[in-house]
Amino acid sequence: MIGNNGVIFENNQQESKRSDKSDLKINDEIFALMQGYTTDLKALNKDGTPIHVDEIASSIAKLYEKIRKVVDWQEDNVLRRRAIERILKRLLFAKDLRIPMSKPPKLDSLAETITTELVRGGHLPNDEVCKESILVVSKSLTKYLYFLSQPAHNSPVNIKKQTNFYTFIIEIAACEIEEILAQPVKEYALLEAMAKMMESRINLSPADALTENEKEQQIYIAVCRTLFNLDDAFIAYRLLNLRYPNWNDLPDEAFPARLNEVIDFWHNRESILRHPLAKNFNRICDQNDTVFSLLSDFMEEAKDEPEGIIPTIKDRTEFKQKISQLYDKRYHTLKRRLFRLGIFSTLSVFLSNWFTFFIVEVPLANFFYEKFNLFTAFIDFIIPTLVMFLLVVIIKAPSEKNRQHVLKVVESFVYKGEKKKFYEIQIGKNRRGVLSRALYVTIYLFMTLLVFTAVGASFYIAGLPPTSVIFDTFTISLTVFAAVGIRNKSKELNVDDKTSFHEFLLDMIFVPIANVGSFFAAKWKEYNVFTILFNFVIETPFALALDTVEGWSQFLKDKKATIR
Repeated sequence: MIGNNGVIFENNQQESKRSDKSDLKINDEIFALMQGYTTDLKALNKDGTPIHVDEIASSIAKLYEKIRKVVDWQEDNVLRRRAIERILKRLLFAKDLRIPMSKPPKLDSLAETITTELVRGGHLPNDEVCKESILVVSKSLTKYLYFLSQPAHNSPVNIKKQTNFYTFIIEIAACEIEEILAQPVKEYALLEAMAKMMESRINLSPADALTENEKEQQIYIAVCRTLFNLDDAFIAYRLLNLRYPNWNDLPDEAFPARLNEVIDFWHNRESILRHPLAKNFNRICDQNDTVFSLLSDFMEEAKDEPEGIIPTIKDRTEFKQKISQLYDKRYHTLKRRLFRLGIFSTLSVFLSNWFTFFIVEVPLANFFYEKFNLFTAFIDFIIPTLVMFLLVVIIKAPSEKNRQHVLKVVESFVYKGEKKKFYEIQIGKNRRGVLSRALYVTIYLFMTLLVFTAVGASFYIAGLPPTSVIFDTFTISLTVFAAVGIRNKSKELNVDDKTSFHEFLLDMIFVPIANVGSFFAAKWKEYNVFTILFNFVIETPFALALDTVEGWSQFLKDKKATIR
């Protein structure tokens, strides 16, 4: 049970009692998940003409993407989508800045460029993506180019709102293009299955506190966030798909009506994605996402022989052994992934320090007649990097005793007759009094002020110019925000909400400053016009250079083929 204060109370109920455990059957949702996945895999194996890119140009492009990964420090599950966004922003640069274009881009050419560059950059496998997909991408782009050609706000001078709306449209377009080219049938099936099963396990008190549609929507959002760590752009795209079933096959005559509805959705999306009860749904789903992560691994391992999926699940002993092996494998890879995240995040902080130091801090210091010496410059670079490194180093994977607990929870989702854990969200019954809540808020604000004061004092004592003290203090909040995000990923195998004493102490120090970092990260994205210019100034010549390399390589191959 979950109250308004977010405390979890568990209700373990026996769905049914059987004397013969061997008669237990697969839950309907799990059976439908596996059966649908098997069918979808067969449908994907169709004939087509594969797209091939030159290996030399591909090697250069992959190196560039690795550099971008260090600089941008994005999640693995959004790297491909961010690449699509960069390509779209580069190719539609004039639309982003509301510059009249001499002629609209050709859809087929635009779709082919996007697909080819994704293959060339290693985001899609070479010789596996069919050329027929380009036509589907081209058709998909039709509505998005229409949306981009229309004003997003009544006031034409509201540049900020229009720019944010165009960014939103490009993010949604990138989600649909990725869906067309990558065909994530497994991921979508898991999202729907987990959402359905959580709907039956989560109750509201009072029951009519949310409409059934609102409850389903909030559960689906929570599942997206906890199961695959999906961002707001992807969730918004999925909500549009759920709201308009023909979204991906929208007729041209429906564009104007849909545009108005999309603008309304864009204005209201924050109230949907930041619902007051979202944290409660997130906490519940976060305790159960391990089950579906392991099922995802099971499905992935069996994709070459999907016919054996259901027979394996029916054999309870074999299935339990398989899940145990997958848990052990994920446990060991989690340690490696955490280490890799630590390396990338530390490098990202170090490299970003070079940019902010010379572009922001040094000019500010000179403007106020302040100077850096070698020591203060060293401190300016090393402290944020060291903070990120230390925060990541202390992150640990779950304890070994977590394994048996996970296996029991998996069985409760997969088989009928097992114990179910039900949750209740109590609305309107605040167990905290006004005075106690005021006390907690006061302590929280005091901890925030104390941490920022300590960080700022450290920079000041080190002799940094006052402007850099202020700038670096708030930069640390972004670093802590990123580190807390990594720490949350370390709990992907946990099926409870327990917190150790040392985690409690760390939360007291870092959660307040991480929330400030979250705010700055959101504002940076909202006002980051520099990204548009960077994508155009840097990536346009780079893309042209890759086209030249690929053309030259193909020319040499053609000449070599004439030699006999």
